[in-house]
Amino acid sequence: MMDEYRQRLEQLENRIALLERNLDLIAAGQRRSSLRGLWRRPPIWTFEQYPPRLLNLTAFPPAPPTPANAPRIAMVTPCYNHAQYLGATIDSIVSQNYPNLYYHVQDGASIDGTIDLLKSRGDGISWTSEPDKGQSNAINLGFAGTDSEIMAYLNSDDMLLPGTLAYVADYFASHPDVDVVYGHRVFVDREGLEVGRAVLPPHDGKTLQYADYIPQETMFWRRRVWDGIGPIDESFHYAMDWDFILRAQAAGFKFVRLPRFLACFRIHDAQKTAATYAVGVKEMGILRRRALGFDPTQLQIRRAIASYLAKQLAYHYAYKLSLLRY
Repeated sequence: MMDEYRQRLEQLENRIALLERNLDLIAAGQRRSSLRGLWRRPPIWTFEQYPPRLLNLTAFPPAPPTPANAPRIAMVTPCYNHAQYLGATIDSIVSQNYPNLYYHVQDGASIDGTIDLLKSRGDGISWTSEPDKGQSNAINLGFAGTDSEIMAYLNSDDMLLPGTLAYVADYFASHPDVDVVYGHRVFVDREGLEVGRAVLPPHDGKTLQYADYIPQETMFWRRRVWDGIGPIDESFHYAMDWDFILRAQAAGFKFVRLPRFLACFRIHDAQKTAATYAVGVKEMGILRRRALGFDPTQLQIRRAIASYLAKQLAYHYAYKLSLLRY
């Protein structure tokens, strides 16, 4: 009888040991899967990182004092049937109270209430509503005839963070050798709730030839860039910002990533970035061939950007652990 009990006890212990081993293997597999997931979708391109939460604007650093003789900033918002989000975009710019700002909304003859919204703003902003040939054309139309030292465009579903204009103007004033700046971004959902953040490492011109990591909504440039390389290329409908960036870099203009969150990128079902991805793949291929002189494989692209993504991952977790503060 005792031998039988001992045998059963040994069998039970063996089953427990096997179960523990299997649990360890499952845990190891999950860790590897998590690491593979980080490789496939690094934080810089992972929009929804956590459950939606209120965007606490007071948690961001205050704006620096506006520099004396504040440089003229021209901003354009291209728009088409985005009345649902346009009000927040306009407010995020106008509420900056920047003293030397020209702001224009170039609407493509929307039929969703956008025109009524623009009319309700009175003389607070400049706007035009007329048919256009797409986003690139709308941006160029909006900038036509403007006179400014600093330029930027903000899409009609994105938002600037408080103090961005004063901060950018102050940086340009104190760094006359810098031509193009951009910063960290916040991801928000269709309701304006925060769902993620992207903290970027310093600028890397080599990586930029393989992948566009610059958050367009945070980018500002000096007028001399626009005059030097020309306006937005209207043959591009998806990657027009990357085309503009690569042309500026090829012309020798200096880029700097600023250590500050500058704007919010809105995630929603109808956004152009998701709706025209097939067009984007074709346009990105054109730009890579032009910048590199050959058509890189996906493996070559992954290898080329691996170092930058590793740095971005380090910055991401250093920020999450409060080792970096912005």
